[in-house]
Parts: sequence; C-alpha cells; structure tokens
Amino acid sequence: MTSTTKAERLVTAALVTLSLVPLLAGAARLAELAGGAEPTPSNARFFASPLPVVLHVLSASVYCVLGAFQFAPDFRRRRPGWHRVAGRLLVACGLVAGLSGLWMTLFYPRAEGDGELLDGLRLLFGSAMVLSLVLGLAAILRRDVGGHRAWMIRGYAIGLGAGTQVLVSVPWFLIVGTPGELARALLLGAGWVINLAVAERVIRRQTASPARAAELREGLLEVRASVGNASRPTQG
Repeated sequence: MTSTTKAERLVTAALVTLSLVPLLAGAARLAELAGGAEPTPSNARFFASPLPVVLHVLSASVYCVLGAFQFAPDFRRRRPGWHRVAGRLLVACGLVAGLSGLWMTLFYPRAEGDGELLDGLRLLFGSAMVLSLVLGLAAILRRDVGGHRAWMIRGYAIGLGAGTQVLVSVPWFLIVGTPGELARALLLGAGWVINLAVAERVIRRQTASPARAAELREGLLEVRASVGNASRPTQG
C-alpha cells in the first residue's frame, strides 16, 4: 500500500467519523418521533410536521456517509461504475437534505436560542449547498470533470457542516457554558466556513497537482467512453 493510498484512506475514515455526529443526532431524533416521546417546546414542531425532518435526517445520513467514499481517488479508480451510480444517489440525497433543511428553516417555528442571524445563515448555506449540487451535476453533463469535482466538494463540505459545528461548539460549552443567541449563530456559522475553507484548499491543491490533472483527463475519457457506449446503436 502506497503512502498516497494510506492518506486517502485516512481522509475517508476521518470524513466517515465526522459524519457520525449528524447521523447519531438524526437517529436519536427519529427514535424520539417513532417512540412516541412526550412533545416538549423544543421538539413540538417535529411532532406537528414530521415528514420534513424525517426526509432530512435520512437523506443527510446517506449523503454524509456515502459521500466520504466519493473523494477517495484510489477507490474511484478501482470502482468507476460504483462511483457513477453512487454519485447519482448522492445528488438526489443532497438535494433532498438541502431543500428539506431550507423548508424547516422557513416554516418550522423557531427553536429557543435560535435567532434571525442563524436563520439567515441556514438559508445562505442551505441554498449554497443546493446550488453547488446543481452546478456539479451540470458540469458533469457537459463533461467538465474538474468543475464537477470542485462543486461536489463544496456541496459535501456544507452538508458535513453539522459535524464540524459540534467540534467548534464543544470547547465553548466546556469553557463558557451554553451559548447565547449570537454566540450560537456564530459558532454554527464557523462550522460551515471552516469546511468551505478546507474545501477550497483541497480544490486548489487538486487543480495545481500534475498527478491530479492526469486523473482529470482519465475521468474525462471515462465520461466520453460511457457517453459513447450509451449512444452506440445496439446490433440486432
């Protein structure tokens, strides 16, 4: 196993681990709804309209965990067919997660401790996630492999924001205590900003790397080959 392959596996493992944060929180929410827990002021909105939060939890869980494997070049090279099939599922799950998150922000009653700033940040980053996925899909349809990867990395970074938000918020809880409305908004916003900053660094490094440029050419050849096979008439 090469050092590059080891690094790729470590990155994938780190992303999966980070995905466990929203996955476990979502599982607890679904168990709460399915188990008929007593509604409280903090969760009454979910009991009143459970479909959006159920869709959000399920789609976001698949998106975060499955998406971690899409960014491992060695895995993509060994299983190109899996990458394409999983990519279609990821775009669908990402759009459902993003749109359901926007719906909840707009139409659910605001939770205690949330404010207008946090609502604005959720709308901003949720819209950016949906837009990134749409642009990523449009890029691969026009055979722009580099653009596709860049936009998909940005969309995934935003979707994985919940994991980073916990890492950012825990020190505040331990040192300061429960954050107020402004502090909570800034902490959650910092999670998204950190992820996007890392995503942009990854994109720049990939663009500047000669090895990555060769991989992009290979990806383009695969796209052209798959398009050519799909359009070739079947011999009778």
